[in-house]
Amino acid sequence: MISIGNEANDGTGPALELLATTCSSGTCPTVFRSDRGTILIQGYAVDAQQSGVTLAPGELLVEIPAELLTAAHLAAG
Repeated sequence: MISIGNEANDGTGPALELLATTCSSGTCPTVFRSDRGTILIQGYAVDAQQSGVTLAPGELLVEIPAELLTAAHLAAG
């Protein structure tokens, strides 16, 4: 697993650990574990309204490959 510190932001964001990805460039669907005990997902934005989903303010609908979640689960141990 690769640690991705919060040096790239203003220091207030979470430090991330890469659990699983679909590529090596960092610009594709990825699952991270944070030092806050949360999971962060990088994926493709989906129009919630077109999908029939109602989101709360600040929420996003994100699409990722199903096998990515399996890989993240195995990596998280």
